[in-house]
Amino acid sequence: MKKVYLDNASTTAMRPEVIQEMTKIMSEDFGNPSSTHSFGRNAKTILELSRKNIAKHLNCSAQEILFTSGGTEADNWILRSAVEDLKVERIITSKIEHHAVLYTTLALQSDYNIQVDYVNVNNDGSIDLTHLSNLLADEKKTIVSLMHVNNETGTVLDLERVGVICKQYNALFHSDTVQSVGKTEIDLQKTPVDFIVASAHKFHGPKGVGFAFIRKNSGLQPLIFGGEQEKGLRAGTEAVHQIAGMAKALSVSYENLDQERKYISDLKKYLIEKLEADFPGFTINGKKEDFYNIINITLPFSTDKTSMLLFSLDMKGIAVSRGSACQSGSIKPSHVLKEMLSETDLKLPNLRISFSHYNTKDDIDWLIESLKKV
Repeated sequence: MKKVYLDNASTTAMRPEVIQEMTKIMSEDFGNPSSTHSFGRNAKTILELSRKNIAKHLNCSAQEILFTSGGTEADNWILRSAVEDLKVERIITSKIEHHAVLYTTLALQSDYNIQVDYVNVNNDGSIDLTHLSNLLADEKKTIVSLMHVNNETGTVLDLERVGVICKQYNALFHSDTVQSVGKTEIDLQKTPVDFIVASAHKFHGPKGVGFAFIRKNSGLQPLIFGGEQEKGLRAGTEAVHQIAGMAKALSVSYENLDQERKYISDLKKYLIEKLEADFPGFTINGKKEDFYNIINITLPFSTDKTSMLLFSLDMKGIAVSRGSACQSGSIKPSHVLKEMLSETDLKLPNLRISFSHYNTKDDIDWLIESLKKV
């Protein structure tokens, strides 16, 4: 059976170069990077070269890159420490954030009775920046947490503009950049953001590893206690093979960014043309111009097709999703689409289709043919 993977916002296939790099390190450089003997020193060298490599691509200091198990841990760490250690009194976020931010915010609200404000979301999924400015006019000590690229719709936040607004009101700015790191340029010298996070498996690296960018002198304190790893800010022996794999994946992604971005953008354009031809009543949840590798659509099918749509496509060997993989199996509608669509439209079948450079036009043709049969 033909297999088509169109769920790259959920996770991506590892690049061959990454697997090769990780295999070499697991075989040859298994030392603990905290050990002082030669095995440990070799592992430490790989660790720090990986840190420098990542920092180079984001134009920041290597000391500002801290390794984590992924974006979820990093989001939790930053928000929790902002409240506990930086004495933030208020979190401003939106109701279309990843649950790593939303649920952490609710837990902090419950534990510390801090103020939580939600900035308005426009019908196209974009953030109402005028409302953000209005909320910030009340100058409590605040952290703003808004994601760069929405993982369900691909809606893009203007990081620089939001950063400028936050600085104007002396607010800290945290952005979940899990869907954008490795897929678009981020210059941390030019972008006024205090904290960003990333997960390697979103840019063709291994699962279970990521990083946080924590701007110098932020005052953030540890979430996990134990040894002195990661400048004393994140205890636990570093997974050197994972970290080196992540650094390799990021390097290869940025080396090929222009070429792969154009290729994927053309695939997305081709899909839209096919949908317009075969399903003229379909709608894009968001804008055509949203992030190049994600599109979220509502199909002009009857509501009784909704519950079986993913199953039907899976039977054809096609992997897509209705939203975040972190809530798969849930019978509730997407919390992101709930902020954008009417109750009637929410009941219609919707799909998130997300591409990588491994996809082809044949994949899209097979998706369209399979949707016709549904």
